[in-house]
Amino acid sequence: MPKRYPTEQRERAVKMVLDHLDEYRSVHAACQAIGPKLGIGSESLRTWVKQAQVDADQAPGVTTAEQQRIKELEREVRDLKEANEILKAASIFFARELDPRRR
Repeated sequence: MPKRYPTEQRERAVKMVLDHLDEYRSVHAACQAIGPKLGIGSESLRTWVKQAQVDADQAPGVTTAEQQRIKELEREVRDLKEANEILKAASIFFARELDPRRR
C-alpha cells in the first residue's frame, strides 16, 4: 500500500525541488538528489513536481481541478447507468404484470 504524505510536506518538497531545479540537469535528477534527503521516494516527488508544473501552466497536461471534475463526472455517469438498469428492470417487470395475455 502506498505511503500517504501530508499535504504540507508534499508542498514543501515540491517547492524545494522547483527552487533548486536550476542546479540539476533535469527534474528527475533533482528529485533523485532531494527525495532521499526528505525521506520521499524520488518517483513520487517527480510526479508531484510534474503535477505542480501542470497546475501552474508551465507544462502541458490535465490540471488537478480538471482531474477532480472528470472523476465527479465519471461517478455521475456510473450512477446514472445503474439507475437506468434499475428502471429498465422495473419496466420489464411491470410490463409483464400488466400483460393481459398472462391472465
